[in-house]
Amino acid sequence: MFIKILLSYILGYLEIKVEGYYIERFINICNNKNILLWNVKRDRNTIMCARVRINEFKKLKNIAKTTKCKVEINRKRGLPFFLNKYKKRKIFAISLITIILVIMISSNYIWNIEIIADESIDREEIITMLEEQGLKTGITKGNIDTKRIINNVRLNRSDIAWMGIKLDGTNAIVEIIKSEEKPQIVAEDEYCNIVSDKSGIITKISAQNGTIAVKVGDIVKPRHSSS
Repeated sequence: MFIKILLSYILGYLEIKVEGYYIERFINICNNKNILLWNVKRDRNTIMCARVRINEFKKLKNIAKTTKCKVEINRKRGLPFFLNKYKKRKIFAISLITIILVIMISSNYIWNIEIIADESIDREEIITMLEEQGLKTGITKGNIDTKRIINNVRLNRSDIAWMGIKLDGTNAIVEIIKSEEKPQIVAEDEYCNIVSDKSGIITKISAQNGTIAVKVGDIVKPRHSSS
């Protein structure tokens, strides 16, 4: 959307006013025909103001006729009209075009990497690993293979249960979910004690192996409780 609006400014756009009883239908038809309307503002139910590209204004006339709406141009905006107004200020105009081109080119690069993770995850380590895999500031978005980066990082980190990378504008948002520590598993053929974590009375004992340390009717207490 940002790129389309920026191009519209470079090529020129119109501020229009649409008046009629079927403005919702007018907007729906524009959406179906992929006609970009932005800065849409309603003034009462029968009046709408918006912006549209110059090359799409003719299409709006046909849609207005179909929906019985009236369309008129309030203002002409954009670089062509600006240059026409200030055509003697060539240096200023060239500088402005250069800035716009730089912005357009810069939007194809990643300039910020954001890590969303548990506090126990070392962000500096994650940034270093991402850079080793090719995800770093200044790289073009077309050269980023998010699936490969995610797989390689997870292979080298046992503390990561899930990882996702989202490219949003000039930002790379890396979301990490920490894996839970696995409980210690005791083999069936090893000896161990069974300790209660709550107070209670023994009502039944069913032991297939080992030595019974209590009997029915005994009172048991948690290990941390006082005797």
